[in-house]
Amino acid sequence: MLNKRILYHGGQEIVEFPEIRIQKYNNEFYFGFYGTIYPEQAKRWATRFGGTGYVSEYLYIPNKKLNIKIFSEMTEEWLDFIVACRVGRSHDYDIVEGPMADDKIFNYVQNFVDGKISREAFWNLAKFEKPTHQISFHTAKALTTLKYLKGSGVRDEE
Repeated sequence: MLNKRILYHGGQEIVEFPEIRIQKYNNEFYFGFYGTIYPEQAKRWATRFGGTGYVSEYLYIPNKKLNIKIFSEMTEEWLDFIVACRVGRSHDYDIVEGPMADDKIFNYVQNFVDGKISREAFWNLAKFEKPTHQISFHTAKALTTLKYLKGSGVRDEE
């Protein structure tokens, strides 16, 4: 059952009206608007390019009529899905949710995509240091499930 919940988006500006933007590089779940259930993770996203940024907060109200894919954990299917997205293959989901490859795991995924490590080696290396989560919105209908609540400036404490 899909429930209402609070989501966070970290970036270089407050995003009151989310949109899907084509980026230079393909993301794990392809092009989309990304959020997380973890405010700390959104803060890391917001401050990764210079120590300051913004976290926007939304109420997510799921719509059962949308085509939603949920990965509850890192699985073979999850790995194959993000590899396909990273190499530029789109999908038909409105929303995709699941674990996020942090910076370390991102490198392992890329090494797997490039054929530098085997699938077995990827799974031996892929261990999260912090819990991760991402949810991506890929269609205009999907974005209607988000209600902007507030935004705030954040600084990297390191």
